[in-house]
Amino acid sequence: MNRSTVTPIEILHRWQAGDRPIAPDFDHLAFWELADDLRSSSRASLTRAFGITPDTVADVVRCKTDLFFSIIDELHTLPLKSTAFLETLWNLWLPLAMQLSTAKQSLNRPLIQGILGGQGTGKTTLCQVLRLILGKLGYSTVSLSLDDIYKTYADRQQLQKADPRLIWRGPPGTHDIDLGIAVLDKLRGSQTRELAAVDNPKSDALKPDIINKNIEIPRFDKSAYGGAGDRSQPEIISGADIVLFEGWFVGVNPVVDAQLNEFLAAAPFPISTESDCQFARDMNAKLHDYLPLWNRLDRLMVLYPQDYRISQVWRNQAEREMMAAGKSGMSEAEINRFVEYFWKALHPELFIKSMVEGDRVDLVIEIMSDRTVGKICRAIDLNLSD
Repeated sequence: MNRSTVTPIEILHRWQAGDRPIAPDFDHLAFWELADDLRSSSRASLTRAFGITPDTVADVVRCKTDLFFSIIDELHTLPLKSTAFLETLWNLWLPLAMQLSTAKQSLNRPLIQGILGGQGTGKTTLCQVLRLILGKLGYSTVSLSLDDIYKTYADRQQLQKADPRLIWRGPPGTHDIDLGIAVLDKLRGSQTRELAAVDNPKSDALKPDIINKNIEIPRFDKSAYGGAGDRSQPEIISGADIVLFEGWFVGVNPVVDAQLNEFLAAAPFPISTESDCQFARDMNAKLHDYLPLWNRLDRLMVLYPQDYRISQVWRNQAEREMMAAGKSGMSEAEINRFVEYFWKALHPELFIKSMVEGDRVDLVIEIMSDRTVGKICRAIDLNLSD
């Protein structure tokens, strides 16, 4: 196949403007799917991440095209800030939804997809787009945030009295882990009971207190109690095919003491005092309590910022936008202290990097400073020295 002079973005812009696909479009898109030099990041890593091969590329392009046209008129309803959203749609959101569809088909129960990403990395937007696309594929999807399983305001007040260092919600120890496990287990079991009812009409799955039982999805109101936040009315659903479980340390495992102490010895900003180091050690120890919750995940992806410090800039931008809209917000100094508090608890340079270097993560999505997507690859293909 000769090198294509027509780029995917040119084709997508034509389609967005109202043109219908023509045969050469599919040839050009198939070429670029397999090209290894489309961007500075390795295209070969992307094709491996989504299992695209010369034998499957034509079907992949056709499926992505069908999905593109099924949602293009609805994208305006989503908070898409990046000017490169068409490229992100084609290279990430569409093939990721297709991958989740395939993974779901291999199970006889709902799929639990973990999404790990710091502040501003686009977790909420990703979940919204995936829910839209997966709906076109015929799947019901529910999003659950780590924030949704915070302990109640009253419980966190008692927690803060016991440990005054927990000045904000967020770090390990401020969540109701048993609640998270119970919700995920109910979601995982919802379709299993339905299938049992089909296979064995006399089974317990037909009992009125089991079949079609509603599931309460916890929700959290961050504005309650002057911004301290508290539980709000749960969302009631009957089940879901795919669960998107996202949060700033979803799936993060504790590191061994020797590795943590070696990291802390270098005094990485903003960890500067012995009390900061002890806080980091205690938060690392708390991660052990979350392992039973992480064990419910079927897959885990990481939204990996090119530079973790950019999240502070993103948070400042978000606060300025809120205040411009007439809402209350924090000052820059307050935001910086807030973000640095999370870094002191679980420093991204240690905990996030150790995750993408391990064997627990399936997919790594690099987030650039302008919020566009960079490299997309399996964790095994990620070269952190780049």
